[in-house]
Amino acid sequence: MKKIQIQSRKRVEMIEMTAEIRRLIAKSEVKQGMAVLFVPHTTAAVTINENADPDVVTDMLAGLERLVPLSGNYRHAEGNSDAHIKSSLIGAGETLLIENGEPVLGTWQGIYFCEFDGPRSRQVFLQILPA
Repeated sequence: MKKIQIQSRKRVEMIEMTAEIRRLIAKSEVKQGMAVLFVPHTTAAVTINENADPDVVTDMLAGLERLVPLSGNYRHAEGNSDAHIKSSLIGAGETLLIENGEPVLGTWQGIYFCEFDGPRSRQVFLQILPA
């Protein structure tokens, strides 16, 4: 299992990690199989979405903020309840297929680490499994 270090710089941001995942899959020499990504944090997530137009990320973060605002009638004393909810909505894991030593992604798809309570030093675990 690989541990990927992520350093977020803002309270809420999406950090593209597609190139790093591609690099680690290629380095593994697995030609056919699966790659499983897992974020072990309750205020962060991982997702696959469009990486061609940066407005998509802007719109996603704005949409999540409208759905789950920073300030609300939350009971959790740490002041980051919105981050916990956003993490659960997006999810802590993704599974990628590997074909010919590459992750199977659509033309416009990229892999993003989602920070909802930064800035922080974070981790993403990657398990690469041969078929």
